Amino acid sequence: MASVSAGSRPGRAETDRWRATAEVLAEIRREPGLTRVELARRLRLGGGSATEITGRLRGLGWITEERAPCEGRGRPTTRLVPNPGGPAVVAVDVRFEGWRAGLVGLGGEPVAVRSGRHARREPDAVAAQLDGLVGELVAEHPGPVAAVGIGVAATLLDEHLAQAAGQGWSPLDVRRIGAGHGVPVLAGNDANLAGVAEVRDGAAAGAGTALFLTVEVGIGGALLLRGRPQAGSRGAAGEFGHLPFGDPDRGCPCGARGCWNSEVDGRALARMLGEPEPDDPHGSAVVVLERAAAGEQRAVRVVEHAAARFAAGTAGLVNAHDPEIVVLGGLGTALRRAAPDRFTEAYRAGLMTFHRESPPAVVDAAHGAEGVLRGAGAIALDHATSPAGLAAQA
Repeated sequence: MASVSAGSRPGRAETDRWRATAEVLAEIRREPGLTRVELARRLRLGGGSATEITGRLRGLGWITEERAPCEGRGRPTTRLVPNPGGPAVVAVDVRFEGWRAGLVGLGGEPVAVRSGRHARREPDAVAAQLDGLVGELVAEHPGPVAAVGIGVAATLLDEHLAQAAGQGWSPLDVRRIGAGHGVPVLAGNDANLAGVAEVRDGAAAGAGTALFLTVEVGIGGALLLRGRPQAGSRGAAGEFGHLPFGDPDRGCPCGARGCWNSEVDGRALARMLGEPEPDDPHGSAVVVLERAAAGEQRAVRVVEHAAARFAAGTAGLVNAHDPEIVVLGGLGTALRRAAPDRFTEAYRAGLMTFHRESPPAVVDAAHGAEGVLRGAGAIALDHATSPAGLAAQA
């Protein structure tokens, strides 16, 4: 993930003055409802400092105070909570066939969410349509908008280009989405951001090392350490679908041969059924899964094969990365549910012996289709509530 566009940057001295404030805001973001006394104790702040910092955050509009439940005698106290009318970020989820977008406040919940299909497929048209959407959301929010977060169903390279092999609009210049609104723009691969959402407050919350895998148009994912996805040298890590777990004689639109995608996604299901390559691989896969659920034997065999190949690759990644937990999203969840016995058998068979004795749990994503939007909001909020972000707002 990378900041691909930003306004003026505050100097180092100015940023340093906001470090303690950023720490307080991060604590309130993690656990809304803390009192100033609790904050001061956790962060080892003096009472006066805690009061000054929370006052500063109220002045910026990030937090408000509400009366805490009364517990016996003594002076009533207040709790510090996100201000629902305060600063927010815009989150955008750019998919193969369309988009979703909304506003995300300090509490992390997307609101004012809307969705649609791309009016045209050309990169410039996609960027212009989504930039207009960002402008609409900025205008609608009663408070300031502090950043824009964008999740893109593509590989992000060199901080600003999205390479979407085989999807018809590569490369997309994501700098054009939101860049004209005077706020920083943060972008990330969609699977990475969905993984961020799961480790922040989803199925992998609290895990120090988590593996997230999703099947949409191909297989994507992220290895997340202490809540952050490993980005690689150019931001392109997590392209698990292009591991050579497939037929080495079969080419992939990415340019490699033998990619794992060729055994699992909607294009693979259509090929195994002897059907033409679909224009909408995700929608086509859903139809095949429905046919299998209805008892069509050819579809059942194809889905079982895909589930087993998906599980075997998952086991290989567990052997390589040693995660505490594996979270599945998108069609990955549907494949496991459609053929649970085949998935479990292939997963366990692919594990090293010491993993097989106590295998990492494989669980469904908690946030489902909202994961990318929540993750995009999270990275935008991370920037907006950092010392540099707060200094810029001030």
